[in-house]
Amino acid sequence: MNAITAPIEVSRTARAARQAEVVRALQAVVPIDALLWLPEDTTPYECDGLTAYRERPLVVVLPENETQVAAVLRTCHAMDVPVVARGAGTGLSGGAMPHAMGVTLSLARFNRIVSIDPRARTAVVQSGVRNLAISEAAAPHGLYYAPDPSSQIACTIGGNVAENSGGVHCLKYGLTIHNVLQVRGFTMEGEAVSFGGTALDTPGLDLLSLVIGSEGMLAVATEVTVKLVPKPQLARCIMASFDDVRKAGDAVAAVIAAGIIPAGLEMMDKPMTAAVEDFVHAGYDLSAEAILLCESDGTPEEVDEEITRMSQVLRGCGATAIAVSRDEAERLRFWSGRKNAFPASGRISPDYMCMDSTIPRKRLADILLAIQQMEQKYQLRCANVFHAGDGNLHPLILFDANDPDQLHRCELFGADILETSVAMGGTVTGEHGVGVEKLNSMCVQFSPDENAQMFAVKRAFDTKELLNPGKVIPTLQRCAEYGKMLVRNGRLTFPELPRF
Repeated sequence: MNAITAPIEVSRTARAARQAEVVRALQAVVPIDALLWLPEDTTPYECDGLTAYRERPLVVVLPENETQVAAVLRTCHAMDVPVVARGAGTGLSGGAMPHAMGVTLSLARFNRIVSIDPRARTAVVQSGVRNLAISEAAAPHGLYYAPDPSSQIACTIGGNVAENSGGVHCLKYGLTIHNVLQVRGFTMEGEAVSFGGTALDTPGLDLLSLVIGSEGMLAVATEVTVKLVPKPQLARCIMASFDDVRKAGDAVAAVIAAGIIPAGLEMMDKPMTAAVEDFVHAGYDLSAEAILLCESDGTPEEVDEEITRMSQVLRGCGATAIAVSRDEAERLRFWSGRKNAFPASGRISPDYMCMDSTIPRKRLADILLAIQQMEQKYQLRCANVFHAGDGNLHPLILFDANDPDQLHRCELFGADILETSVAMGGTVTGEHGVGVEKLNSMCVQFSPDENAQMFAVKRAFDTKELLNPGKVIPTLQRCAEYGKMLVRNGRLTFPELPRF
């Protein structure tokens, strides 16, 4: 356990007393069956998809309606109790990890699709609705919700809003922020708030762009209005093999440079293709150093033309083999490996840590080669899958969390990937968020003044800093401490930070 995730030190007696006090207060605003506080009931909530870091909350609350959500927040605000909102718990950066002396506010019961308007191509859904359920409900109207994270069968729209999630088709259709019109919810004080609207534009500052990706630090979302798009008449996928990762990386840049915006453009390295092929038997080329999945959708004429153009570009970049899906079943089989990259990794390692950073597309090969060197440095394996079209990396570091030394090396490995991404002109996160995992790496990307400005925005919404505290934005003291660890070649990485 590192300094980021060290548990809050408090005596059992003090914790028990505070727990009893909070339970009594919450019993006045929600039914007793909406409260969980016994260890066997709260343990399932101790982490999200980042399982290496765990903490049990004082109390878990499962409200059924917005009136109860507002009452819970007002009660916790009055008692200075931290609140962490939680969706399906599929997040991968520890954003939903509980506060040891706080309340976990589960939106699991907010699972109703309020309405679908096929003429306006919108859906109004509660925040606990699963991502895939929106498309399933819209399907009879020939519509669907475009953002499709790999966890879409389980992840909720509220969590997608919190992390600004993307998916394999985000290159053409955009991230959550490009597909949401309005978010309704409550501040920490229990005040109802609404961001955005269904009109083309809304007056005042664009606070919708602020709340999407804010990781539950500004407000608790309860209802979301999303855009729906027509289901394409046809979709086909190219699977291209390369005998060199640099050729594959250059091919990604070449496709975009040719003026082609594929519906999806994904990249997997050799270790990842081996893992997923053994799991789902997608028909991947196991001899390739890297494969690209390039999808086109639209009318049959558009798809035929785009597939032809992409195939020409890929061959020109040195593709050793190209296969084009012949029907929908084969297209889905090509994608099945990519969609199952995470569970496939779980079959070959006790644990994995999925990183999430971005780099310029032209540096894809550079970061892959750098990660290969890091594998030797930290003596851990890493399988890579990228949203290559927009430079979003998902390296999966394989380790055993039961071995403290492996966990420590995994953390160092992950930090090295993030900081190398920043050095290459990228960022420390693309769609998984900062949570607790990337707090130190935020010190590398942002200056003390920039972090202070982000804190100021949070305080404007949450004066007491009770919503999801201790995450996303690193304190000046944390950055100063981390800076002491980053003396490289006799020079501090960020010398402007104060030293102790």
